[in-house]
Amino acid sequence: MTTESRIRVMIVDDHAIVREGIAEVLERSGEFQVVGQAGDGEEAVGLVLELKPDVVIMDILMPGKDGIAACRAIVAARPETRVLMLTASNRHGAIVEAVNAGATGYLQKYSGREMLLSTVREVAGGEFRVQGEAARRLVAGISDGSDPVPPSGLERLTAREREILGMFALGRSYAEIAEARGNSNPMTVRNAVYAIQKKLGLGTRQELGVWAARSGLLDDDELL
Repeated sequence: MTTESRIRVMIVDDHAIVREGIAEVLERSGEFQVVGQAGDGEEAVGLVLELKPDVVIMDILMPGKDGIAACRAIVAARPETRVLMLTASNRHGAIVEAVNAGATGYLQKYSGREMLLSTVREVAGGEFRVQGEAARRLVAGISDGSDPVPPSGLERLTAREREILGMFALGRSYAEIAEARGNSNPMTVRNAVYAIQKKLGLGTRQELGVWAARSGLLDDDELL
């Protein structure tokens, strides 16, 4: 894979050893080019404008400008750059704040190499990825703190659309949803998610995931 075709990534963490470890994993895969590193949120915002990465992998808890504030600034300054939060924090509030700030991915630091690579790849491709327990905490945090969407909102969706949206909101990839539905083409699922987003009048996939949580679409059994 040529340098021009690789996904451009910037890594932001206040621990140099963490940054270097992530960079090594990404570079060895051959899919990614690490174009820069930053030790805090303030530095990250400036570097994003200079380096124009496709994806920023960023910790939440950092001195000075934290990851949430930096994410908000990056999304405002350069919306085409995707932000993936890679953090040890799994509290409800942090996950909800990250998504509300514009993050399109959230992954715990204990995740393995393949999970990291696939999540960065999917976030770069425009997917909204919140993995495993973080997805459950996101849904629980939003549902506990917000009024539900009026029932008429759900009534506008077909049974197929509800099924797809439910899996999407729990952090499943397009490929995983396609496999679960017996459809071999992830692009069909991607187009369906886009159609649902437009039907509901929502601007981003983050808003779509939040809408699903607030709508009551995801019951307790689905969160287990």
